[in-house]
Amino acid sequence: MLPLLEHTWSRLETYLQDGGVVMLPLVLVSLIMWVLIMDRIFFFRRLYRKTMSARTAWEHIQQQRMPDPGEYRGIVSLLVADFLENRSGDRMLDRFILDERVQHINRRMKDYLALIGVLAAIAPLLGLLGTVTGMIATFDVLSVFGTGNAKAMAGGISEALITTQTGLLVAIPGLYMKGFLDRRADNLIQRVKTVGYYLRRHL
Repeated sequence: MLPLLEHTWSRLETYLQDGGVVMLPLVLVSLIMWVLIMDRIFFFRRLYRKTMSARTAWEHIQQQRMPDPGEYRGIVSLLVADFLENRSGDRMLDRFILDERVQHINRRMKDYLALIGVLAAIAPLLGLLGTVTGMIATFDVLSVFGTGNAKAMAGGISEALITTQTGLLVAIPGLYMKGFLDRRADNLIQRVKTVGYYLRRHL
């Protein structure tokens, strides 16, 4: 197992070196993007599990009872707990507080999603930049040695192709995950709005 890991690491190191200086920002973009993606995946997963119905949410509000974290962990219980913490006791004011809490939670659903999309869009542009620098290096070799130094020419062409490939490898799954997370967020937002309307009618 260890020799396999050493071989894989050696090939990865060679790959990164052959890609040139543009590979460093590409790796950083990929790491940041996937950290944010994993953060959102676990965040949404937690809000989808152990959710409560609108009727149960209203019962908790009527009884001024905070949701039990061992029983309810979904987005509706988050709304109920948030509302109970900020409730004033005045019926009209509580309706405005409920609306504000719904909007606040819905804004949280979109956290980092725009940044994930930006990072996924930047990756192929960085790959294109690497393509340009690789081709410039190739033309520099041609201007000095002509076509007689095939090895030096191959280095520039390799840099151009590797950065383009890496940019696409970062961008394609990033854009797919952005769409996936957008759909998850929209479903949760719709759920919060529906429960919010239900609670507002009963306040």
